[in-house]
Amino acid sequence: MDFIFIEELRVHARVGIYPRERQAAQLLELNLTFGVPDAAARRDDIADTIDYSKVIQRICAELEARHFNLIETLGEFVVNMLFEEFGAPWVKIRIAKIGVMKGVKRVGVFIQRSREGVLLPDAEG
Repeated sequence: MDFIFIEELRVHARVGIYPRERQAAQLLELNLTFGVPDAAARRDDIADTIDYSKVIQRICAELEARHFNLIETLGEFVVNMLFEEFGAPWVKIRIAKIGVMKGVKRVGVFIQRSREGVLLPDAEG
């Protein structure tokens, strides 16, 4: 399986349970890695892979339009979007709130999922 990665995608999103988090969007950093068909490399055709530009556009649009209480729920939402809309067989995502608490650089969640029957890679990706 081949992989596409997107690193340090910075988006403003409304996520959190505290009143200050519900009132204004906050900066999130997303790092994603997702599986793509091997055919893309063989045929050199965008139709055989997942267009990372479209993935980024969809994530930004959805996070701008929604509020999530939990960062875990936001992560599962993005994972399911990659499965259902883009056909990714495997997804790893790290989401971090930037500077959400004094003395803490990032607070976040790491999620790794695969479609049924797809083995998770052993290597860090």
